[in-house]
Amino acid sequence: MVKFEQIKGFIFDLDGVIANTSLYHGKAWHQLADELGVTWTEDLANQLKGVARMDSLNLILKAGGKENDYTQAEKEKLAAKKNDNYLGLLDSLSQDDILPGMKEFIEDLSAHHYLISLASSSKNSPIVLKKLDLAKYFDGKVDPATLTHGKPDPEIYTRGAEVLNLKPEECIGLEDAIAGIKSINGAYETSLGIGDPKILNEADINFNDTSEVTLENIKKAMD
Repeated sequence: MVKFEQIKGFIFDLDGVIANTSLYHGKAWHQLADELGVTWTEDLANQLKGVARMDSLNLILKAGGKENDYTQAEKEKLAAKKNDNYLGLLDSLSQDDILPGMKEFIEDLSAHHYLISLASSSKNSPIVLKKLDLAKYFDGKVDPATLTHGKPDPEIYTRGAEVLNLKPEECIGLEDAIAGIKSINGAYETSLGIGDPKILNEADINFNDTSEVTLENIKKAMD
């Protein structure tokens, strides 16, 4: 792991890291799974964290033994239906949905002149950041529509550094899902996991929840 003094930028996942939007995604996928007759389980919900929309749909279909029941066009309609469900749930999103300590952390990064980018697989992330009044702090965003591979492939975090014109070793990526941690590690950046260390055991740094994520605590963990 590099030294803290080498770090110049931070690359954020969105859902479950900055805000509670992961709950909205879960509810929207749960609605669709019920309609498809696929049993919703905690394990399935965890598999979908940090995973792109079509990949998430395929996981749900596979869990129900229905992976060969739909054409690609039908799958795209199902994914669009899930997104409509999600956008409907987002109507109630506000700054109250920002996870504990994250607004203060992002403000502190900006005050200390760190560069900040977003590496979310959600195509709705610009809407979310605007609703949370956090968009102004981000120097760059990865457009998920331009990506060839989803997490755990490192592409999104490689691009997250590129949009900031930084080297991978100058960046810390923040994730709450194992697929995201694998993505950060594959991009040769420092990975910061937020959540159960037994699940996120591949992370370079781990905090149990967002309230622990501060520059001071990160520095201590890297020294």
